Amino acid sequence: MQILSGRWPTLLIYYLKQGTKRFSDLRRDNPTISHRMLALELRKLEDAGIVTRTEFGGYPLRVEYDLTAAGHTLVPLIDALGAWWSTVATDAGGDGHETGRGASGSASRV
Repeated sequence: MQILSGRWPTLLIYYLKQGTKRFSDLRRDNPTISHRMLALELRKLEDAGIVTRTEFGGYPLRVEYDLTAAGHTLVPLIDALGAWWSTVATDAGGDGHETGRGASGSASRV
């Protein structure tokens, strides 16, 4: 369960459920992640056996990422979590993209 903690692992699995993607495709899918963080998160998922990394020789080096069988078993869980969040946010009057910030954009203080 620790492997899925944090901001990026579930998003990366969500993007990879659509099929094989190159590093640049994953950057394009989520432009807010830094190059370094994306590399670290993909390496972490690869070490956990959730993602495979395939290198193709040549210049420039081409690398593709895909979900393993274990990674594909996580897809229904992530889809269910997304559906749950959409329901909760809709019931609360939000649009499903709540950030916990007030109208001014700053975090609420108690």
